[in-house]
Amino acid sequence: MSHALNLSSHSPSAFTISRPSLFLSTATNLPLPLKKPLRTLVVKASTSDPVLVTDNGSGGVLSGTTQEYSSNNGPASIEVDTVTEAELKENGFRSTRRTKLICTIGPASCGFEQLEALAVEGMNVARINMCHGTREWHRMVIERVRRLNEEKGFAVAIMMDTEGSEIHMGDLGGSSSAKAEDGEIWNFTVRAFDPPLPERTITVNYDGFAEDVRVGDDLLVDGGMVRFEVIEKIGPDVKCLCTDPGLLLPRANLTFWRDGKLVRERNAMLPTISSKDWLDIDFGIAEGVDFIAVSFVKSAEVIKHLKSYIKARARDGDIAVIAKIESIDSLRNLEEIIQASDGAMVARGDLGAQIPLEQVPSEQQRIVQLCRQLNRPVIVASQLLESMIEYPIPTRAEVADVSEAVRQRGDALMLSGESAMGQFPEKALTVLRNVSLRIERRWREQKRHEVIELPSIASSFSDSISEEICNSAAKMANNLEVDALFVYTKNGHMASLLSRCRPDCPIFAFTTATSVRRRLNLQWGLMPFRLNYSDDMESNLNKTFSLLKARGMIKSGALIIAVSDMLQSIQVMNVP
Repeated sequence: MSHALNLSSHSPSAFTISRPSLFLSTATNLPLPLKKPLRTLVVKASTSDPVLVTDNGSGGVLSGTTQEYSSNNGPASIEVDTVTEAELKENGFRSTRRTKLICTIGPASCGFEQLEALAVEGMNVARINMCHGTREWHRMVIERVRRLNEEKGFAVAIMMDTEGSEIHMGDLGGSSSAKAEDGEIWNFTVRAFDPPLPERTITVNYDGFAEDVRVGDDLLVDGGMVRFEVIEKIGPDVKCLCTDPGLLLPRANLTFWRDGKLVRERNAMLPTISSKDWLDIDFGIAEGVDFIAVSFVKSAEVIKHLKSYIKARARDGDIAVIAKIESIDSLRNLEEIIQASDGAMVARGDLGAQIPLEQVPSEQQRIVQLCRQLNRPVIVASQLLESMIEYPIPTRAEVADVSEAVRQRGDALMLSGESAMGQFPEKALTVLRNVSLRIERRWREQKRHEVIELPSIASSFSDSISEEICNSAAKMANNLEVDALFVYTKNGHMASLLSRCRPDCPIFAFTTATSVRRRLNLQWGLMPFRLNYSDDMESNLNKTFSLLKARGMIKSGALIIAVSDMLQSIQVMNVP
């Protein structure tokens, strides 16, 4: 059945479309001039037959001049991240970084000045890890990030990461780390001690630990950063010989292997969300964090349960849930987990402790591609620049690893120990930023538009229209080499659909809600703005142009494509 544009309309000023359901399929074939003065082109959808309208018709036409706005939609102001504004002023549209950056906040980065320095270097999301520190300490960090946003003009989002109920070490009696040397005997115990701990003693959070391990088992700390062999069991104590030396960190994950295979029966029986996690989640809801990352997700049901819990208790019910993919169970139920969540994290450290190391790169790529196909933001995390915990420059292999994650078009890269406890948090973040910028620029210079298939994910006719509009707008943006895509979105959905397409140009996402603006800061290519606007697209565009030009972020003549989730339209125009 044909769904082509009907160009034999009786009216010279309007083209009707033979079927309303697929009216955007030929949008990119329209003979539009490139980088020349344009008439406004509008593609609209409604419950009646859609109409393609030119400025000779009755559709929304931009006036040739901008004007000042003030009253109807609130203050005539626009909120944008300070760093984004500076980049646009200094280097223009194409210079902006598309890959987002997350920093784990710890003792090395929790001061207000340190947080500001990270924000200046490009931190989009601040992560707090509930494995470490008290809730009072985390509250202090949240307050400082909020203050940073309010006083300095940033839009840093906050992600809270739950501890999970997998087997892990205790807190080392208050020490920040301990060194295990080759041939040393260490005691792993389920007994509780008041600090300081006896020498070479590690507490374990799982009461059945001593019963489950056997003499001869290999005990891996933090995915194999340190390895022990079980040599003796005495009541609640397990004596272990260090066979691979390394640095022990508080609350590191523990796995044990027998005859070359992971022993996972007990881990599989532990709940995904522990009693402590539920208290931490209540804390995160009360503090209004933007994301909650759930550790060791085994099934989609856990995510669905948590989302319903958040919806019933959060003020706006808009805290996004991120599923951490770090276990064999996560991989077995991957698609269902990603569909149920609001995003995913490839936690390669713990994942590498449960699957062969050589399998981690292919699983990372599979997770990144699946998240993009299902329109879920994906974070590549763990050991990106591990050497920079101690050294001011990374290894070349680490740079290559970061480059590959950027080439795979993941939404975000995350620093863990590098920013939380490392000696060079800002330098590590600068490396991520510079590598991301370089790889993205090279990708655009080579015109490497991926052939990855993006299946339809719409659940309704209206969603299908939005999806077709965004797919067409992104394709038009690449073909016409436009300077930017504008999207006006209440809940962020159409912005995420544009991000999913990974267009060459940056995406200006305008939303009325501060919380939506912060959440969009996680997604590839989006530059979130907070702006009060109406249902009148002509008014919105003129207002936006006026405000952006006044602040030097846009210039007359720039070629723009604009879409909206209110009127479901595509508009192509030059900035007046």
